[in-house]
Amino acid sequence: MDRLLDGVLAGRGGVLELVGDPGTGKTQLLNALARLAADRGAALLRARAVPGEAKPYQVFRDAWCSAPEPPGPPAPSGPARVPRWDSAADRELARALGALGGDGAVLLLDDLHHADPSSARLLGQLLDQPPPGLLLALAHRPRQTPPALLSALDEAEQAGTATRIEPRPLDTAAVAALLRAHAERTGPAGPPDPAAEPAAAPKAPPAGLTGPGAAPARWEAERLRAASGGNPRITRILLEYGPEPGPSPAGGRPPRAAAPLLAELDLLSPAAAELLDAAAVLGEPFWPGDLAQVRGLAAAPAAEALAELTRADLVRAAGPGGELAFRHPVLGTLLHRRIDPGLRTALHRRALALLETRDAPAAARAGHAEHTVRGTDPAEALRLLAEGAAEVFATAPATAARWLRIVLAHPPRDSRDTDARVRLAVDCCRALTAAGRPAEARELAHRVLHGSLTLGEGPRSAVLAACVGAERLLGRYAEADAMARTVLDSLPRPLTAPLPAETAELVFDYGLLHALRGTAAEVRDLAHEAAGVAGQPGRTALQVLAGFCDSYAGDFARADPAVAALAHLVDSRPDGFAGRAPELLALLGCAELYLERFTDAYRHLDRGLSVSGDGAHKHLAVDQLLGLSMLDQWAGRLDLAQRRARRAERLADEIGAPDAAGLAMAMRASALLWASPRRRTAEAVALAEQGLRTTVPGAGWWAGSALGLLAVARLAGGDPAGSLRTLADGGGPDLERLQPPSRPSLFAVMTTAAALCGDLGTARRSAAAADEAARRLGRPTFQQAHADRAGAALALAEGDHRAAARLALGAAEAFDALRVPLLSAWTVIGAAPAMAAALGRRAALGRLDEAVESARRCGALRLCEDGARVRSALLEQPAAPTAATGGSTAATRGSTGLSRSTGLSKATGPTGLSGSTGLTGLSGSTGLTGLSGSTGLTGLSAREREVAELAAQGLSSRRIAEHLVLSPRTVETHLGSVYRKLGVASRAALARLPLDTDGGLPGAGPAA
Repeated sequence: MDRLLDGVLAGRGGVLELVGDPGTGKTQLLNALARLAADRGAALLRARAVPGEAKPYQVFRDAWCSAPEPPGPPAPSGPARVPRWDSAADRELARALGALGGDGAVLLLDDLHHADPSSARLLGQLLDQPPPGLLLALAHRPRQTPPALLSALDEAEQAGTATRIEPRPLDTAAVAALLRAHAERTGPAGPPDPAAEPAAAPKAPPAGLTGPGAAPARWEAERLRAASGGNPRITRILLEYGPEPGPSPAGGRPPRAAAPLLAELDLLSPAAAELLDAAAVLGEPFWPGDLAQVRGLAAAPAAEALAELTRADLVRAAGPGGELAFRHPVLGTLLHRRIDPGLRTALHRRALALLETRDAPAAARAGHAEHTVRGTDPAEALRLLAEGAAEVFATAPATAARWLRIVLAHPPRDSRDTDARVRLAVDCCRALTAAGRPAEARELAHRVLHGSLTLGEGPRSAVLAACVGAERLLGRYAEADAMARTVLDSLPRPLTAPLPAETAELVFDYGLLHALRGTAAEVRDLAHEAAGVAGQPGRTALQVLAGFCDSYAGDFARADPAVAALAHLVDSRPDGFAGRAPELLALLGCAELYLERFTDAYRHLDRGLSVSGDGAHKHLAVDQLLGLSMLDQWAGRLDLAQRRARRAERLADEIGAPDAAGLAMAMRASALLWASPRRRTAEAVALAEQGLRTTVPGAGWWAGSALGLLAVARLAGGDPAGSLRTLADGGGPDLERLQPPSRPSLFAVMTTAAALCGDLGTARRSAAAADEAARRLGRPTFQQAHADRAGAALALAEGDHRAAARLALGAAEAFDALRVPLLSAWTVIGAAPAMAAALGRRAALGRLDEAVESARRCGALRLCEDGARVRSALLEQPAAPTAATGGSTAATRGSTGLSRSTGLSKATGPTGLSGSTGLTGLSGSTGLTGLSGSTGLTGLSAREREVAELAAQGLSSRRIAEHLVLSPRTVETHLGSVYRKLGVASRAALARLPLDTDGGLPGAGPAA
């Protein structure tokens, strides 16, 4: 704006166009320009166009009269002459405005989308050639601006005579500043939450973005920004209503920030205002025909009123089929709250009747029934609310809780029906828990227990199960365990069939408690026994729980077939089955993660996240996001892994779960470590350390997983001693405090760390422990690959390069088969010095280049840097005899130092391997066997020699094809011929042929 003012004061004309939706700050920018113009001594005229009937050039008339000293009486000529205000005075008005710019002037025109036709036409002429010394500052809403004026503005911008500014949305820091200012004005309690009970605890004032309370304040600011879209006006309104405002039958005084928006509504015709009221009652999305029926308008006036609302940009198209929505959802909230209470109830009754004629689901009708409970048929309304709550429990638990509380607030028709009331109370507790309000759920459950001392065994078990779930989320594990045992310890053992549904629920919630405590193995027998005698739908839930407990305990042989069968069963059912879909999908996905069913795990965790909906079942969403973040990291989707971990951290902070928040920090640190250059190592390690500190010490899975991630971060960051100390102190000398499925990978970390510290005794014990841990799990591919990594690290430390290369390549190929490219690349890069000594430099470089390329596709900048460093070191060394011929030289001496910078340890990260790696058979070989040279090498053609040499170096068929400018199919044909002539059957066997000192096949010529 300063630049434009400079030009005006220098005698040049200019145009500043401010565009955007209402409330984005256009008027504030005009005010800022006005202050700048006054400070610079420029003449200032301003006006605002208003809708409705207006005289020709109305906005220019108002601007002319706004000058501190309006131009004097008519004169023959000169700048003070008053223009002629009639519909044909465009040229004279343009001259008069040009005369104003003699010493520099600024004309500010706001809300130009309301300009009368004469003003719009004159503006088009002025935009074509702005008068010298005059700055036209024009603010408007593009959706409502006449097309001819929009076209003129676009042409001016393309010609370079106009500068367009669209105010950017507020960022999170700006929203946080508004939150702090609002808290200071309103006090700690803040505005009441319409969805909360009157006795709800007051909200704490938002803190800054650093220091104590920083995370919750940051998350609150992010939620508010997401709800408002960064629109300043909407943000201020939501500061009063909350990011997710619910219905408020009590009405109330609207926020001051809503005044401009309400002023727009006051300009509507009566029919348009009535139609808008109907829209607020129906809720988004709404349809034109429904609006007319609910408001009782005939088709023709309703269509005219709807056209008026569309022109005013209060209503917009929302999708196919004529769906409509408000300009912003907050408009519907404001409208609903300001409708006369009696009229609002009547409109909801009409909407309810309309939906009943269509046999709409109970959930759709319950939204209207909650406003008609005190009507002529409260029993029917209460029934709809209970049924609607059951339908939306999985996707909108906060809404379900609100509806159930309305039902519970009304006395039952039959006071003897205690069990039904208890069932409703239990459902309300579960809905509150799923909505992230476990304290309210616990309070309600205790009220039911104390107020119904004569509860039967079934209802009492149901209430206790709900209470256990709430206590679990509050981190009160001991209390939850004690409450559950008051019933479980009294059950006859063995359990008898059929197990009551309420008892099955209690067993399931008790199992979830132990799953989060890291003591799932303790409830394995109970879960299996209960699953055997429970009826449906509880049986499926208990079977999933039992499968999870088996996999968590490392009993893969028992868990794998059961989990596979359960996956088929769950896949055949719709979302919301058994009312426990989010829990079942979370448990099933985590069990599949342990069992290395990564694709199935990703699918079920992602489905569970979508079933939960946005903001629902936050405690489960945290688990699902953490699992997905780990899988994304393994697959090399590092950006997505960080976003998921960050979202999990936010949800964990919102529900007050420090264990989950700490693990989310550690996962985010792990993804950051691989995605960032090495110079950011300290940042990633510090975040992982903060994550471990945030978890509760000894809190089972959470703390153990965070500890493992910190150990990996310290090792990859060049601190093997710190990594070793982390594992020994937190996991115990034999990692006995950590869950069995994590031990092979963490023993591999211990092996590498100990070797790098020169502690070969610990390295040997850890490598043996890694192999034994994998054996106990049944040697599944992923776990055995980590055990092989441990063996490779030990072999490298002991100078056995053949074994180190064989084990590392075998582990890398296992990771490739599982589509875990990050771990494969790290393994190959760390073992490259050993491969150079065992296979020859060229073979090692070929595998190294493929690993670096895979890391590049993953966005793993750290591995790319490490790979480049290793490559340079290998190239600087003289060609060395291979281990097969008895040489070691510089490649051997440099291996330990190189592995210190790259590591041979566990990374975290699943699916989506980018490229294959050759040498597929080395994992089972015993080194280079030194086949004699009389195997028919002289019978190869020149092209077959080239293909054979590159294949022996570990290049894939695709890479060979690119190098030789052939098709992959032609390469495969040549390889088949090579195999036949040499009497070998695989690339691995080809790689074992005698190599020259540069890594080429004998007789194949010098290495290129």
